[in-house]
Amino acid sequence: MSPFLLTRTLPLDATDAALRADVLHGLTQQPKTLPPKWFYDARGSELFEEITRLPEYYPTRAEREILIDRAAEIAAASGARTLVELGSGSSEKTRHLLDALTDLHSYVPVDVSESALRGAADALLKERPELSVHALIADFTADLSLPDTPGPRLVAFLGGTIGNLLPAERAGFLSSVRSMLSPGDTLLLGTDLVKDEKVLVAAYDDAAGVTAAFNRNVLSVVDRELGADFAPDDFEHVARWNPRQEWIEMRLRARRALTVKIPELDLLVPFEDGEEMRTEVSAKFRKDGVRGELAAAGLRLSQWWTDSAGRFALSLATVD
Repeated sequence: MSPFLLTRTLPLDATDAALRADVLHGLTQQPKTLPPKWFYDARGSELFEEITRLPEYYPTRAEREILIDRAAEIAAASGARTLVELGSGSSEKTRHLLDALTDLHSYVPVDVSESALRGAADALLKERPELSVHALIADFTADLSLPDTPGPRLVAFLGGTIGNLLPAERAGFLSSVRSMLSPGDTLLLGTDLVKDEKVLVAAYDDAAGVTAAFNRNVLSVVDRELGADFAPDDFEHVARWNPRQEWIEMRLRARRALTVKIPELDLLVPFEDGEEMRTEVSAKFRKDGVRGELAAAGLRLSQWWTDSAGRFALSLATVD
């Protein structure tokens, strides 16, 4: 049997259809929105990698610190023989878990990008030829069927990505994950924590302007894929802390009154001078809140680890 299998659960045109649906829905409501998943074309991914190295952007470093320091504890607590990673990308951070999971048989990376999955699998199998990799081209926010691999399984959702989901979306996502788990399986969840507003805003509005370029890149994606005539420089990057919701909002603010044409959707989108369009929320969490959201989905918080500065948390949850 080949050490690498690739299963596509998304139709070939699923990405195009989803972009069209998201743009049509988001730009015809008030306030206007675009989902953050459309940041990540090749240029957007490069910009995000640059963001993770900025001094203001702590989450990647903080999570990596926990993974390095606690990987052995995570491995012991989960006893996993299969590691499933949702939104795996380059699988870079996962290597710390792969090293610690000494009884691991299978790795199941899940991502919408076939090229990312193939690239990550190629690199991993050169390092670990004994590992079985079964990659899934899939949308982890939709219902997901996992391949038949040995248990127990550890499902990892890292990077604080759960914070990009609105509360109802988080509840649906966690319930979906719970439906994938059997007794003895575990969920490893990365969550950024509530902290000083200045630290949070700086992380999403860096002095070098990299996050601003990343935010505006979503307009370039819409231009290229849907023939739109957004001029990214017509929009100003905004990062704002919402204390009631306890999340960062990233927005794009029109610098002048303008109308954007999107021929592929037969759509005209007017913007008033100063009108803001939300492109991302990034929720920040507290331990009790994480415990409550897990419990509502039928999961029990069993382990909680933070970095030395208490900025970020990894939690391990079991089937309740």
